[in-house]
Amino acid sequence: MLTDKNEKEMKKYMFHRIALLFALLVISMPQMHAAEGSEEKSFDAKKVIFEHVLDNYGWEVPFSHSNRIPLPIIVRDKDGNWSMFGSHRIMRGETYNGYYIATDGDYKGKVVTQDEMGNVYRPVDLSITKNVMALFITALLLCLCFIPMARWYRKHPNGAPRKWFGFMELVLDMLYNDLIKPVLGVDARRYSPYLLTVFFFIFFINILGLMVIFPAGANLSGNISITLVLALCTFLVVNLTGTKHYWNALFWPEVPMWMKCPVPLMPVIEIFGALTKPVALMIRLFANMLGGHLIVLVLISLIFIFGSMGAAVLTGTTIISVFFSLFMMLLDVLISFIQAYVFTILSTIFISLARARGEESHEQPVNEK
Repeated sequence: MLTDKNEKEMKKYMFHRIALLFALLVISMPQMHAAEGSEEKSFDAKKVIFEHVLDNYGWEVPFSHSNRIPLPIIVRDKDGNWSMFGSHRIMRGETYNGYYIATDGDYKGKVVTQDEMGNVYRPVDLSITKNVMALFITALLLCLCFIPMARWYRKHPNGAPRKWFGFMELVLDMLYNDLIKPVLGVDARRYSPYLLTVFFFIFFINILGLMVIFPAGANLSGNISITLVLALCTFLVVNLTGTKHYWNALFWPEVPMWMKCPVPLMPVIEIFGALTKPVALMIRLFANMLGGHLIVLVLISLIFIFGSMGAAVLTGTTIISVFFSLFMMLLDVLISFIQAYVFTILSTIFISLARARGEESHEQPVNEK
């Protein structure tokens, strides 16, 4: 367990980090506004907000929004020719080897090129975008956190970890003994590696998404493609390891015959329910995390929207926006944990339903540690 001193240090550390990151966000927004040009223009809140929440080919640099850290662009045209170059070559509207970033149309914000007839098309794009790089960084952080921890436990099988390892053991013990084991019973050991990986992966991408500087700042959990893959992983685990009782209840549930034949009413409902479970996982995580990002960005944007109404209005708006934005940032830290926990507990419940063994499912696990 954490001591009072360690708990206070952890809270102090989190508060300082959140305050610093929020200050960077506030400071970077005026720079972002100023980078739109020296001539006066109306503040385009929609453009600014979606530039931050959507994927792109570069990583924003704090205090200089017009400059971005370049990322590799890997594309293949219709003739089968591969090209690889840095995103800085086409970031400001330039064209390189016939490739450029579309500013409008169906391919807006994507790398496109033209064929011999002048028709614009999108090549095969295997570029390392901001979200892809964030996935690599998150995977690296998970390895750096848990591989040393596993090595420590091998060397000290009966030892009591301290500091960071002690805190991680507290979280792992809570998830396994209070969530996974009571729900899955004898199957807890089998599925805990997947469930714990899902929890920490979602928690890490949520926390990194709240930060505004490299290597953080990517809105992974606010990208529906990411949440779709996570939901599909749970869907595959549930259905590939389902018991005979689960499949029997799915296609031939224990209901009156007239509800199954000649019109398969209940089987259709059961199958539809099985298909909607991953959709619920996907939408829940995506909507909650994207909503938190949008609220903070909208509150900060209010400063620039009301900036032309005078110093008094600007001052009042700034104070209110900064206060509520800071409150939302602190709330998002809690939501990051809650959403990872909710995704994990729902995945655990879906797996337990698929592992039902009829009358045997009511038996209690024995001698499991």
